Amino acid sequence: MERIPDAKADIVSLVPDAPLSRRGFVVTSLATGFAAAAGPVMAETMIKTDTAGLDAREVKIPAAGGDMPAYAAAPAQGGPFPIVLVVHEAFGVHEHIKDVARRLAKQGYLAVAPDLFARFGDATKYTMAEVQKLVSDIVSKVTPAQMMADLDAALSWAEKNQGDAARVAITGFCFGGSVVWLYAAHQPRLKAAVAWYGGLMRQGWPRQPMDAAREAKMPVLGLYGGKDQGIPMDQVDMLRDELKKAGSKSVIHVYPDAGHAFNADYRPTYREADANDGWKRMMDWFKANGVS
Repeated sequence: MERIPDAKADIVSLVPDAPLSRRGFVVTSLATGFAAAAGPVMAETMIKTDTAGLDAREVKIPAAGGDMPAYAAAPAQGGPFPIVLVVHEAFGVHEHIKDVARRLAKQGYLAVAPDLFARFGDATKYTMAEVQKLVSDIVSKVTPAQMMADLDAALSWAEKNQGDAARVAITGFCFGGSVVWLYAAHQPRLKAAVAWYGGLMRQGWPRQPMDAAREAKMPVLGLYGGKDQGIPMDQVDMLRDELKKAGSKSVIHVYPDAGHAFNADYRPTYREADANDGWKRMMDWFKANGVS
């Protein structure tokens, strides 16, 4: 994954219908460890994926306003590799998201996890008592249009760094799951998308994931918990109905006894059986839709 120094894309042209900020990046490198706001780390359930046989490291992605920090992982040999963009939770690109990228790399993918919050601050540094401050300082300030452009920049970088432009997917968790629904309606080069417990109604967003879902340009797999206190099941049922009306090939799967963040193996919300099943469904979804 050699960085291409002159690969800076015309990011503004990628989303012509919305003005984009060229605000510089406050965060220029990724943090180490876990996000404090996510709570105490559950060491007994936490998955640790090594880097043996991988090229896994922080990279800089040319984007509007400067270089965006990101974590990338791919097999150390071979290529070009199918690309998976990984969209982080509200806690930024911390160790769990990096580990997800390494898991995908072990399966033969080039996984790229850009820090979509880097223009506003380091989300990993906020404590559990500062969650509302995290939202007001960072999460509420990043716009969907900017995220679409930054993900396009990450995709452009991946294509120039051993990524196969004909095999592209995206996955994301919580906040990132919401972003997946938007990106699925934005980027026609995607072949598949997987949204893990992504909220369907986001305060302040001019376009809601629920609305974008109808316009997805490729099949989306939505993975939800039946006991998620933040995503009402009536919204999930509504989404399923809307997809059916639209003739979409997207699929919604609900784990009845799971709450939110059931794949977050470092948190008390983790449900191993559901997480493993969701991961297998994601791998099968990528294969069925021509990504792997």
